[in-house]
Amino acid sequence: MITRRTWLGSSAALVALSTLPRAARGAASVRVGMIPDAGATQLSIDQKKPLRDYLASKLGRDVDLVIPTNYNATVEALGNGSLDFAYLGGLTYVKAHALYGVVPLVQRSSDRQFHSLFITQTASPINALKDLRGKKFAFGDINSTSGHLMPFYAMSQAGLDPDKDLTYRYTGNHPATAKAVEAGVVDAGAIDESVYHAMVDGNQLDKSKVRVFFTTPPFLDYVWVARKDAAAGDRATFSNAFLSLHAPGDAAVLEILRGTAFVRANDAEYDLLRTIATKLKLL
Repeated sequence: MITRRTWLGSSAALVALSTLPRAARGAASVRVGMIPDAGATQLSIDQKKPLRDYLASKLGRDVDLVIPTNYNATVEALGNGSLDFAYLGGLTYVKAHALYGVVPLVQRSSDRQFHSLFITQTASPINALKDLRGKKFAFGDINSTSGHLMPFYAMSQAGLDPDKDLTYRYTGNHPATAKAVEAGVVDAGAIDESVYHAMVDGNQLDKSKVRVFFTTPPFLDYVWVARKDAAAGDRATFSNAFLSLHAPGDAAVLEILRGTAFVRANDAEYDLLRTIATKLKLL
């Protein structure tokens, strides 16, 4: 089992992207990364073709869409210039901003009032956070806001010490957490609300086998960012591409993004996440 202490004590290499100079890769293309919040596979990249094509049309340049192997790899790719823009979770953003000065651009309107869902099996005796004591639990990626940081904080606020009061593992992403709960590999888990509803609606998760037993208070989460030295004009064009998305004309792209509208992001609004992450020694 991988524990939080094991992850926090490890400094293994995390970068999965090429670090070749931009000129060697072809500077004309725009490299856009997305944390693997819904699983990092070639299929998931192929399914995002409408998003890639939309961004290319708005930016007037070819777009390479990349899903690094984990959250930290996305951060490092922004730092070493392998990515120009990226989609990050709140905690990942806070880290990337502190390490590399990435610039927040836009976020879904729903990201301003986001929630983590705690799920368990339908017939489970778990009905409240206190019922997790002594149980097996699944977080997503250790750097996930909705899959780790805020659920860990919620349990702490409820009087639980996850390091002592339950046994937990990191699945790496939200779908893996959902499937672990569905299969009974763990007693419960925490998951991004938008991923959970998308899996249920897409019949990827059997709603007769799982149920939500706790929803966290709202918090600020996902954000699209630019690397520190991205040109101001490129940042503005990229931001406007998202701010211009509207249904029904852009329904296919909005479905991929699991959102309905975008607003501008503000770094200062992430101060609460910084405080919680520092308290939990995740910064």
